[in-house]
Amino acid sequence: MTGRATFALTAFGLALLALAFVLQGAAADPVWLIPRRLMKLAAMIVGGCAVALSSISFQTVAGNRILTPAVMGYEAVYLLLQSVLVVTLGASGLTLWGGSGGFLLSILFMLGYSLTLDRWLFRDGRADLWMLMLVGLVLTMVIGTVTQFLQLRISPGEFAIFQSAAQISFERVEPWRLLVSTILFCVICLAGWRGLPALDVLALGRDQAMSLGIDHRRAVRRLLMLIAVLVAVSTSLIGPTAFMGIFVANLAYALAPGAGHRLTLPMGCAIAVGMFLLAQLMVERLFDYRTTVGILVNLACGVWFLALMLRQRSMI
Repeated sequence: MTGRATFALTAFGLALLALAFVLQGAAADPVWLIPRRLMKLAAMIVGGCAVALSSISFQTVAGNRILTPAVMGYEAVYLLLQSVLVVTLGASGLTLWGGSGGFLLSILFMLGYSLTLDRWLFRDGRADLWMLMLVGLVLTMVIGTVTQFLQLRISPGEFAIFQSAAQISFERVEPWRLLVSTILFCVICLAGWRGLPALDVLALGRDQAMSLGIDHRRAVRRLLMLIAVLVAVSTSLIGPTAFMGIFVANLAYALAPGAGHRLTLPMGCAIAVGMFLLAQLMVERLFDYRTTVGILVNLACGVWFLALMLRQRSMI
């Protein structure tokens, strides 16, 4: 089966899954349930596509298929900001201001961190793989330690608010938050559409890309800026996704082997949205809301990442 046929089959299955999610059991109160589920579905589409596009593009830039923006500490920065908001504003202040203000501040804060880190690590248009992973690991540990220190200064009620921000959730998505995220996502997609062919060239490596006439440094900087916005949008909209990007990207490569980014990117988007849909259906129908989407997604992706690492080690 060709890559295009596999993508068509995946898209068809995703459409059926989306219909099942929106319509199943909606006859009881369609006026309230269907709009609410459609908003959740829209959040899954925007968040899932942002995760897939940022992960696959980042792997192309880094030249490695076991890296995603998550290893650079972006989620840790997001959680640090949420803990700072809880400590400074408290539960009541965060409820009043932390909605629209907290969402926009999260995007701006993560964007600033991403651009600073990317400019530092990719200042000459390239980055050593091991240095990249080491810096990301150290920053994640340091930022996580500061976040834990701040958690000791908040009350149990405020800690519950912080925990809600630390998990993937489609229950807290609000219309205005979804609207802003969708607009930013569409702007990034339009901005990156013209540079899509360059991704296939960048995947060949720095020297090969330069020999084919690509301004490698400029292309990398442009991609990293787009990736930074995508990471900020997805994390601020639905929460940290941990290793989900690795799962989505590598499954897309497996389903469309040898295909270019014009097929790999939409395949990754379909996989990410389908994964969110399956996890949400399991939370609602199987576990009766006794677990969260984040737990199911992180468990599946963590096992996949471990298996991927062990497989690559056995091939060395």
